[in-house]
Amino acid sequence: MPELPDIELYLSALRPRVLDRRLEAVRIASPFLLRSVDPPVSSLPGRAVTGLRRLGKRIVFGLDGEYFVILHLMIAGRLWWKRPGSPLRARRDLAAFDFPNGTLLLTEAGTKHRASLHVVRGADALAAHDPGGIEPLEAGLAAFRAALTRENHTLKRALTDPTVFSGIGNAYSDEILHAARLSPLQLTANLADSEIARLHEATRRILTAWVEGLRAETGEGWPEKVTAFREGMAVHGRYRQPCPVCGSPVQRIRYASTEANYCARCQTGGRLLADRALSRLLKEDWPRSLEEMEARERGP
Repeated sequence: MPELPDIELYLSALRPRVLDRRLEAVRIASPFLLRSVDPPVSSLPGRAVTGLRRLGKRIVFGLDGEYFVILHLMIAGRLWWKRPGSPLRARRDLAAFDFPNGTLLLTEAGTKHRASLHVVRGADALAAHDPGGIEPLEAGLAAFRAALTRENHTLKRALTDPTVFSGIGNAYSDEILHAARLSPLQLTANLADSEIARLHEATRRILTAWVEGLRAETGEGWPEKVTAFREGMAVHGRYRQPCPVCGSPVQRIRYASTEANYCARCQTGGRLLADRALSRLLKEDWPRSLEEMEARERGP
């Protein structure tokens, strides 16, 4: 799922292309995409784009008359800038937004229709779509600590909860926790002040570095490789590959429909975290530490 750095990258690419330009037409190919009925989509053509912003992991287009178009790309939704009037052809093409200088195409890979489009009017209607999490790049240490410790959850859950932090998902939470040298299963209630400060600093540093790096890499072009697995990530998507800090193999735990990637040596003192499914299957054969796992791999 596109997260804060990816959404900011899309916004950087969209601003010079659509800001202050009139939306000429909206073409919707998928009946699953549009999740609102009032105001109708037919009220949008002819209105100029007056602003662009991120709302959590959503992209918001502000239009004349306090109209707002809210796009949530979910896991497989992606945006593409095409020549004016480009047709909707492939099954994955969900919608097209036509401007005088080009067409913004919304696509979604796979068969599950999760991407969504809402049209609302007024600041209150827009605010109803805000999950409420604080902006991690704007929050000072005190606000960060208050949000983090409001409820007692694992760090992985807290960082990815949109009601706690805005825009952080599975990929960048892995990177942040690795940079902060903290376990994804550490409970927020058990954090020392120094650990909270370290996490706050790592959150700002990692997100800022990726936003700036992706913008520099894309330049004035269109971001065509928005993905959760990027070259240069320390642990996310790098299971069994060497940690760039200590060289130990990156570990992984899976739960529900997601996973956490971490370095045991850097983040958990060498202790292997229990994967619910695998550790239950292996029981006593489940290695408890990185050293035990390495010894078993070497054999007798």
